[in-house]
Amino acid sequence: MRYIVIGSGVAGVAAIEAIRSNGKAGEIVMVGDDPHGFYSRPGLAYFLTGELHDKALFPRTREDYARLNFKFQKGRVTKLLPTEKAIALDGKTYLSYDKLLIAVGAQAMPLAVPGANLEGVVKLDHLEDARRILKFAKRGKTAVVVGGGITALELAEGLLARGVKVHYLLRGDRYWSNVLDEYESRIIERRLQEEGVTLHFHTELAEIMGKNRVNGLRLTDGRTMRCDILAYAIGIKPRAELARDAGLSVDRGILTNEYLQTNDENIFAAGDVAQVFDPATGRSVIDSLWHLARDQGHTAGLNMTGERQTYVRNTPFNVTRLAGLTTTIIGSVGQGHDEDIVGIARGDSETFRQLPDAIVAQSGFDVNRVRLMVGEKTLLGAVVMGDQTISTPLQRIVRDGMDITSMRDKLLARDAKIADVVVDFWSKYKAN
Repeated sequence: MRYIVIGSGVAGVAAIEAIRSNGKAGEIVMVGDDPHGFYSRPGLAYFLTGELHDKALFPRTREDYARLNFKFQKGRVTKLLPTEKAIALDGKTYLSYDKLLIAVGAQAMPLAVPGANLEGVVKLDHLEDARRILKFAKRGKTAVVVGGGITALELAEGLLARGVKVHYLLRGDRYWSNVLDEYESRIIERRLQEEGVTLHFHTELAEIMGKNRVNGLRLTDGRTMRCDILAYAIGIKPRAELARDAGLSVDRGILTNEYLQTNDENIFAAGDVAQVFDPATGRSVIDSLWHLARDQGHTAGLNMTGERQTYVRNTPFNVTRLAGLTTTIIGSVGQGHDEDIVGIARGDSETFRQLPDAIVAQSGFDVNRVRLMVGEKTLLGAVVMGDQTISTPLQRIVRDGMDITSMRDKLLARDAKIADVVVDFWSKYKAN
């Protein structure tokens, strides 16, 4: 048997681990076009700010990889040949497979404005992007950030930490409006301003100016701004072109069944590139979350060896840092459209915005904030900002669909101390 894994991210590595953990012999080849192989994509934000050295982004040792007994083939896959059960590398080398996993992730949505190809226009897809940003930050004095979601803040704070003056443009009237509520958005905005970021609401980029390198931009209202760097994060797009060209079923991402299998029984997909069928909801969804990519890769790897293990999608959550504030987002917490993001952003899930009818329970002040989306018998989602004492219990309560009838009225009472109510409920649960 020859297993080929396209992509060197967490989903691909998890698939290889699953194949080997299943005691299956056979050749495994990982093919990737990132020269650095596997590293922590979430860690790039801390590399930008200088809190992490680039060596700390690599969680595995050579010995770890040796135990997995696979070959890494650097190269770009230019074509899938499902009928021949082969892939083309760089248009000239062909590798055959028995089972294939596509785990190539997603890429930043491009800016569709004049000047987007100028030197000094940057994104944050991978390690080389981060190094490029740091190179420009050494020479640049002023940067403009365009976009939304977590990555936009990573760019703003990374540049700010490197001594660059940062302007952040938002098309709408607040930050990440389809996930956070207005109070939460304002907390983040105020903290950004306190850090030194200048916010511009209802402001849209029309053109990036410069001959070879960025020297400014023009807005849709005709105003101009000077800058040396233009950083953007307007959403991500699954890298599904190979699959589409090969005749695989593609919607927003590569469509899979509950076994992470595409419409070709020998080809699987996992991670940010996959639009996975979730039996619990009957929907096919896209997630851009590290832990779910790992879970998908693991399930796909087992099923590549002949198992029939259903992918059980855990409740999406993300523990992240927004304007220096630790924030946990769990389950369904928002709705609607965010003018600053096209589709989905990194560290995001479509589930975050698939909120059915719910009643909001909230408490706290300033940076210690809890917001719960309360259903009839279960919690549908939660946002916890600042103190994270109750974030782990809330993950379990939402994930397991625990019956919250005994605390529902207390949560919804006027001036409820939600953290205390949740802690009491959790303590009684564990005691039983």
